[in-house]
Amino acid sequence: MNIKNICCLGAGYVGGPTMSVIALKCPDIKVTVVDLNKERIAAWNAEDLDQLPIYEPGLAEVVAEARNRNLFFSTDVEKAIKESEMIFIAVNTPTKTYGEGKGMAADLKFVELCARQIAEVATEDKIIVEKSTLPVRTAETLQTILDSNGNGVHFEVLSNPEFLAEGTAIEDLLHADRVLIGGKQTPKGKAAIASLVGIYAHWLTPSQILTTNVWSSELSKLTANAFLAQRISSINALSALCEATEADVDEVAHAIGTDSRIGPKFLKASVGFGGSCFQKDILNLVYLCRYFNLPEVANYWEQVIIMNDYQKYRFAKNIITTLFNTVNGKKIAFLGWAFKKDTNDTRESAAIYVAEYLLEDGAEVHVYDPKVSESKVKSDMRYLWELKGMSEDRIDQKLAKLMVYSNPMEAMHQAHAVAILTEWDEFKQYDWEMIYKNMYKPAFVFDGRNILDTKKLSNIGFQIKGIGK
Repeated sequence: MNIKNICCLGAGYVGGPTMSVIALKCPDIKVTVVDLNKERIAAWNAEDLDQLPIYEPGLAEVVAEARNRNLFFSTDVEKAIKESEMIFIAVNTPTKTYGEGKGMAADLKFVELCARQIAEVATEDKIIVEKSTLPVRTAETLQTILDSNGNGVHFEVLSNPEFLAEGTAIEDLLHADRVLIGGKQTPKGKAAIASLVGIYAHWLTPSQILTTNVWSSELSKLTANAFLAQRISSINALSALCEATEADVDEVAHAIGTDSRIGPKFLKASVGFGGSCFQKDILNLVYLCRYFNLPEVANYWEQVIIMNDYQKYRFAKNIITTLFNTVNGKKIAFLGWAFKKDTNDTRESAAIYVAEYLLEDGAEVHVYDPKVSESKVKSDMRYLWELKGMSEDRIDQKLAKLMVYSNPMEAMHQAHAVAILTEWDEFKQYDWEMIYKNMYKPAFVFDGRNILDTKKLSNIGFQIKGIGK
């Protein structure tokens, strides 16, 4: 099929950047990104590129070049579906918070709604591309819904999982390690695969584009994230042992990372991983394993999550213990709220859970993050507490002890301790001598990302505690 019009359902962290790069590299193809959220679409169309709903290095430049040339953002979903030959589904697939599979299974209600709307609106053959992270055999579900509700139109469903790392998403798209495309191994399935290969071939080499059957493609996404998260939990587990034995986790990580069989990536000890994918995908994998009666496999992967939760709890407990076994009424400054640097995404950020522990112990938490707003910080905490069934009065009481600043020095002024929760580069450049002068003594720094110069801060007078040191 000759693709001249692409539609993407979902203008979030996956759909927005991915479609922007496709539009940039395929000027002969019209790319329309649609979303029911009017405010989000308005932000994508804002003249001031600083107002884009997603912060990602290089994204604004890509959008500036392609937008209104062949890249469009719209709320007119039906029109975009009708005009396109290929439709990407990039809507949210959160972990279920209700019913069967609660707390583990992926909630596919938004994906199903997309399928039903496509089937209702489409009048010509379409290629449907799963871009959202989905459990194995979701393509079969999509195909059933499309075929059962369509108007005699032929739909070919492909799996094209994203392997983006937030903070480097544009670079990951432009210089991908691999693009994975899964589809049915039938003549029409292979033709659909070839159509999608042709789009990526505008800027990627054949060796970077892998094709598989649809089930292998779907499982590969979950597996990739599970393996990466497993490495982080492994080094974090060893960080606890390092602290108990006076070893240095960074030295251990470097030593094992020089082994070519292991490699150095994802061996950075920290307060714990976050983001929209790792925890969600592992929980999904655990649920699938239990569904298919593989309890030992499920327990193995669930331990990755258990260790990550333990690391966040251990970090918070260390703050409380070090501050003479109580933080009640004490000011704890958080540097960072995003789950990693170079993004404004806070989903499953370690900062949220560390803040929860400290607020429960009576602390005042004062937050600064260069890209996360006050409203986002407070909505993150409110969402967590509402999920746990906390009353509105109790939530308001806790939020009264959570302050957010646009100036880092104000956040740390007269603090009892500073906790580094995100590895923003700017934190290393601060005037730490001035910060020390304005803090209560003894002045503590808890470096949850091991980014600060320990020797320098110790010489200033700080009591500094890193991860695994």
